[in-house]
Amino acid sequence: MLRQDSQDAPLFGEEDATLRKSKIKHPLASFFHLFFRTSAIVVYLLCDMLSSQFIVCMVTIILLLSCDFWTVKNVSGRLLVGLRWWNQVDAEGKSHWEFESRKTDRANLISSADSRIFWLGLIVCPVFWVVFVFSTIFSFKIKWLAVVIMGLVLQWANLYGYVRCKVGGKSNLSNMAKNYLGVQIFKQVCEMSSRPGTSIFLSIELLHS
Repeated sequence: MLRQDSQDAPLFGEEDATLRKSKIKHPLASFFHLFFRTSAIVVYLLCDMLSSQFIVCMVTIILLLSCDFWTVKNVSGRLLVGLRWWNQVDAEGKSHWEFESRKTDRANLISSADSRIFWLGLIVCPVFWVVFVFSTIFSFKIKWLAVVIMGLVLQWANLYGYVRCKVGGKSNLSNMAKNYLGVQIFKQVCEMSSRPGTSIFLSIELLHS
């Protein structure tokens, strides 16, 4: 796993103190970053409600999702936020994830507008597919289940890859999860110790476990 200079690119619209550029520097990349993923959602909603041509709808949605995955992974992530991730297999057949970010030149900083568009589209759209998965299951529209799962997997893969690229890979994410878990356990211990009749030794024992 490789990660290079990932702290140079802004996350979720963060800006450098000297960054004053609010204009979109890459309008075409920003457009297609949102176009394919929103189009897949719109086509799914229209087909689910109005159309009986399941095969045509399924192929159309899969094509839009595939175009979105390729565009976000290879074009918009590099241009809008200077991040890139990929997977490669070495000669021994082992899979390696690699993450890097572009060294930002002080004269050519990433636009805050581009960064906001990128992260907004990257985070919001997978939420729709999560909703679609549950709605498909609860409404017993099983024929759509494969389509919505594919939408969730493809868009979640890009989200996961870019977040790992930004925060520094699996180790950092593991540390974040452990820290969050520790905070939650500490809160529960404090609540238990504040209840009457609860032993403080029991709280300490839970904390160490």
